[in-house]
Amino acid sequence: MARIVLSNDRARRLFLDRHGLMEPPSGAAKGRALAALIHRLGFVQVDSVNTFARAHDLILWSRRQTYRPEGLRRLNDQARGTFEHWTHDASVVPMEFYPMWRMRFDRDRARLHAKWKDWHGEGFHAEIDKVLAHVTDNGICCTSDLIEDEAEKSTGWWDWRPSKVALEYLWRMGDLAVSKRVGFRKYYDLSERVIPSEQLNAQISDADIIDWACGAALDRLGFATISAMSRTAPRSLKPPSNRQPTISIAGKGSLAKLRSANGRRVGRQMF
Repeated sequence: MARIVLSNDRARRLFLDRHGLMEPPSGAAKGRALAALIHRLGFVQVDSVNTFARAHDLILWSRRQTYRPEGLRRLNDQARGTFEHWTHDASVVPMEFYPMWRMRFDRDRARLHAKWKDWHGEGFHAEIDKVLAHVTDNGICCTSDLIEDEAEKSTGWWDWRPSKVALEYLWRMGDLAVSKRVGFRKYYDLSERVIPSEQLNAQISDADIIDWACGAALDRLGFATISAMSRTAPRSLKPPSNRQPTISIAGKGSLAKLRSANGRRVGRQMF
């Protein structure tokens, strides 16, 4: 692989460009244009904090000042151009990436099945079956549609009502998907009734998913060390070894080695 040196100035410009911050914040910001912007960013974290405006709205507005929050709701809730799931946190993700989350669903199912039972008690899995049956029979629902007694005391996140925990668990497993939001409240439905069949039924190998995740991270960073590339890839899409996907991508001729430079000082190796 060819070795190049990337100056700090060029690195800053490249990083800002990959994040859509080098050009004027103008242009269309709904429909296909908004979908293209989110694809360029890779995902947009959904944030419940609403001091001035929600963080995901500010992220999109700072890049396209014609953006309005209802445009994201139409794209996600009606056009199905995006879906909601976890990257490092809850995020809006391009729908075409959905097949890449299959490995995450499988890993989370194995990892959380026993862990959540320990957190929530022996009756937890019965509650999952009950909630899944309710959604199957009745369609889209939110937590308030599943009437339960509130927890007796509040000690934080894990005092969610059993039905809320079950909905979140089934969403993490990929059995349910977020169909829409009203205000900031999530409404869930079976994934097969939310995700287009082309993405829902796509079968991609674990190796190809890992290559994609690391390559997509590098595309959006512009340059990265091996460890940074792996850290940026969505959680549960990461390989056992940070080095393995980099070797795989490099073998396809997709990477070039480079070093950062600050004046005469040459920094660490990157790609």
